Amino acid sequence: MDTLTRRTALKGAAAATLAPTLAAPALAQPAPRPAQRPLFGAVSWKLANGLTVVLAENRRAPVAAHYLYVSAGAGEDPAGKSGVAHFLEHMMFKGSPHIPSGAFSRTVAREGGQDNAFTSRDVTAYFQIVEASRLPLMMRMEADRLAAPLIPEAETESERNVVLEERSQRTDAVPRGRFREAFDAAMWGPQHWRGRPLIGWESEIRAITRQDLVDFHATHYAAANCTLVVAGDVREADLRRWAEEFYGPVPTRPRRARDRAAPPAAAPEARLVTRDPAVREASFLQAFAAPSATWGDTSKSDPLEVMAHVLGGGPGSRLHRALVEAGHAVSAGAGYDGDVVGVGGLFVAVTPRPGVSQARIEEIVAATVTELVQSGATEAETRRAIRQQTAGALLALDGLGAAPRMLGGALAIGLPIEAVEQWPARMEAVTQAQVNEAARAVLAQPKVATAAWLLPA
Repeated sequence: MDTLTRRTALKGAAAATLAPTLAAPALAQPAPRPAQRPLFGAVSWKLANGLTVVLAENRRAPVAAHYLYVSAGAGEDPAGKSGVAHFLEHMMFKGSPHIPSGAFSRTVAREGGQDNAFTSRDVTAYFQIVEASRLPLMMRMEADRLAAPLIPEAETESERNVVLEERSQRTDAVPRGRFREAFDAAMWGPQHWRGRPLIGWESEIRAITRQDLVDFHATHYAAANCTLVVAGDVREADLRRWAEEFYGPVPTRPRRARDRAAPPAAAPEARLVTRDPAVREASFLQAFAAPSATWGDTSKSDPLEVMAHVLGGGPGSRLHRALVEAGHAVSAGAGYDGDVVGVGGLFVAVTPRPGVSQARIEEIVAATVTELVQSGATEAETRRAIRQQTAGALLALDGLGAAPRMLGGALAIGLPIEAVEQWPARMEAVTQAQVNEAARAVLAQPKVATAAWLLPA
């Protein structure tokens, strides 16, 4: 299963590559820009049991994508039981009242479709992509396991071994996986929800019981805590009827409020150096706590997207010019993790060229960040960053999976549907002053920040 896939981000699309192909003919009437219309034109409603239903029609092919989002992920794992959300995702394929263990995926495959699931820090999601006429079957099966998964005791231990093997392959056997896990624990603390691994610490995975999984399902898998997103060749009247028929009977239970701990007063470890015999080249990672779309000064979320692009959003960004174009690094960039529940993060990553010292890399990064804080982004940099990011919105309109991932990911963390539909318009409204204010707020005197090196042994 693609269990640790992160949210699909419209914002990361490579806009620069679009310009030549999307230029309008000289005499043609220009098409409306993405900012002038909703991205997907989705409609949404709620069932009596609280389930949110979203439809993004796309009739270009007779295909439907069916995504069920649960507003609970690794961030909701109980203390001392990291990995419960992810473990339960595995066990959701072990049968429900009308679907034997393993039959769910076999049925999807027999119908010529694809299915999978993923767990992030904020959500757990289950999805199928099938020929449109098979959508009611998918809805019937998904509603069955949402209401009452079997979570059989006889299969819990064998699936625990699958999870442990997944952890071994993705983290324990991968130097950068081990490094990133240690980095998060150093910055946030090993038991903070941002410091724990999504898949869980090995010792805690071994301690998870079937009752832990049952309790997590009972607490978080209420219909009112779920969002169903369907995209493709589906009519609203049909989806309303099927949603009532299949998901309407799911029992009504109270929605559990999110309880995310605030960030620590300071990073437990402000500096981390890891040497690994399997590493061939050095890499530098630095992170700063930041407001997000749901935490802190949420008005800074969009300006921080732009600021991160100015700082390290590919060729033309400040870090790229100072490090890559100047010959000090192979790669350098920055990113902002703001579409999350709770505190967000701003990240800087650099891969130095051989022979360039760690001190020199850190000196250049610090000088670049300081210059941005003190002098600010220019108007030209701000508009360029916004133009490149919003142009990527055009890419999102093509793929069938983009709408359910973006809409479901936003709604499942408590954002309104407009957060996706009007994202390009919001970005175009960001000002140079807002970008510079956001840079000062996060980078001037960071309280929670960690710098780390992964080095060859």
